[in-house]
Amino acid sequence: MSAAARGASSVEVESKYDVDGDTPLPDWSDLPGVARVGDPEPRDLDARYLDTPDTDLARNGVAVRRRRGGPDEGWHVKAPAEGGRSETQWPLGELGDPEADPVVPEEIQDAVAAWAHGPFLPLARVRNHRTAYALFDAEGGVVAEFVDDRVRARDERRGVESEWREWEVELGPAGPADREGRAVLFAAVDAAVFAAGGRPAASGSKLARALGH
Repeated sequence: MSAAARGASSVEVESKYDVDGDTPLPDWSDLPGVARVGDPEPRDLDARYLDTPDTDLARNGVAVRRRRGGPDEGWHVKAPAEGGRSETQWPLGELGDPEADPVVPEEIQDAVAAWAHGPFLPLARVRNHRTAYALFDAEGGVVAEFVDDRVRARDERRGVESEWREWEVELGPAGPADREGRAVLFAAVDAAVFAAGGRPAASGSKLARALGH
């Protein structure tokens, strides 16, 4: 089996926040282990989500998307996992024509067969102007990544469009590996975000918010 057929998997550990359009960026100087903030990196992302007519994937907490833009553009399958969410990725272009309307490839259908079987139809489109910041430790390792997202979304089945701004902080490879260390880090993240005017996210994902959940 090829690497493209297998996909590359990881577990995301992150926190999400809702913010107003003019909310200033947080001050990360008190985050444990963070020595400096990297330069802003703009990314324009365009994600197309698909599901069965009865939304079997969404009901199981699973999402299938094809995303263009950013360092991890490609096909993604997100699913519940212990300690966070698992994400399996396939590079864009190895599974079908990236310029065409997305059709769920056989490899992706196999990956979600435990939850749903096709046909898979358009569910939502989420376009996002993202500004990413790496939070580095003293040795240059990435403790976490902070992203400032300005989102435009369309529920393809209801024809409803929406816009919002949100922040995400995702644990990086140099972040704490133990549960206690992660709890301390994300408590400090919460404090910095709330001090800047942010608040806990009302929806668990951009897809959920696009669908009005």
